[in-house]
Amino acid sequence: MYKKLFALIKPLLKPLLIAGLALTLVFSQADGALAARGGRIGGGSFRAAPSRTYAPPSRTYAPPGGGYYPGGGFGFPFIIPFFGVGGGFGGLFSILIFISIASFLVRSFRQAQGSEDGLGYSSSPSVSVAKVQVGLLSDARTLQADFDRIAKSADTGSSEGLTQVLQETTLSLMRHPEYWVYGAAENQQARLEAAEAQFNRLALAERSKFSEETLSNVNNQLRQARESALVKAEPGGELVQSAPGEFIVVTLLVATQNKLQLPAVNNTQDLRRALSQVGAIPSEQLLAVEVLWTPQDENDTLSAEDLLTEYSDLKLI
Repeated sequence: MYKKLFALIKPLLKPLLIAGLALTLVFSQADGALAARGGRIGGGSFRAAPSRTYAPPSRTYAPPGGGYYPGGGFGFPFIIPFFGVGGGFGGLFSILIFISIASFLVRSFRQAQGSEDGLGYSSSPSVSVAKVQVGLLSDARTLQADFDRIAKSADTGSSEGLTQVLQETTLSLMRHPEYWVYGAAENQQARLEAAEAQFNRLALAERSKFSEETLSNVNNQLRQARESALVKAEPGGELVQSAPGEFIVVTLLVATQNKLQLPAVNNTQDLRRALSQVGAIPSEQLLAVEVLWTPQDENDTLSAEDLLTEYSDLKLI
C-alpha cells in the first residue's frame, strides 16, 4: 500500500521541490532588496573605432602575346619582341606573373583574417570585450572612498579621462590584495557591431543587480542620491540602520581594439595579471568603460547570501 502511494506521489515531488526553492529565493531576496545599491562610472563610444574604407582590389592583365602593366598601358614585353630584341621578354613576364601571384596571396590572407570583404572594403575591426570582477572583504572601506572620489572627479567624456578612471581603479584594487576573497575574468573577440551589443548586455546585467545607483558619473553626467544612509522600517514603524555587510563587489567592463587574453582566475596571481592587463590599455585603443561597485555607501550591506546569489561566477581565491 505504501509503495503504491509513494509511486503516485513521486512524480509530484520534483515540481514541488523546485517551486519551494524558487519561493525561498524570491522571499529571501525581498528582505534584502535595499542591500543592493551601487555606484557606477563609465563612458565611451564604439563610434570611435575606424570606419569602413574602400580599397579597390588591384587587377593585373598580362596576355602572353603582349603585356599590360597594372592599371593599363602598353608595356615593354609587347614592344621589345616586336623589334626583335631578345632576352628581356622572359624576365619581365616572370616578374609580372610573380607580382600577380603575390597580390592574390596577400588579398586571400587578408580576407581569411576578416580584414577585407569580397569587394575590397575593409570590414569592421575586431574588438575585445572583457569583464573582471573582484569580491572584497567589507573591511575595504577605503576602496569605497576611492571609488567615490574617482566618480566625483573623473572626466568620463574623453578617452583620456576614461583611461585614467581605469588606471586608478585597477591601482586601488592592486594595492590592497589583502582584501581579495573572490575573483573572475572573461573576455571575447567580436566584430564592432557584435562587440557593442555584448558590452551593453554585460553592463545591463550588472546594473540590474542594483536596486538603485546611488552615485554615478557616466559621460560626464554626475548623479548622486540624496539619502546617504540605508534604513529600513521595523514592524513598529521605527527606522533603524542596517547591520554592516560582509562583502564588496567591484566589476570592470572594458571594450578595446587591442586583443586581450585574460587568464582564468583561480588564485590571486591570476587576478593580479587580469587587473594589470586591463589597466594597461592605452587611451587610443579604449572604446568604452564601465566600473560598477556595490555597496556604494558604507552603510549599505552585501551579505554572503547576496554575493552567492547575484555573483555566482566568482571563484574563491
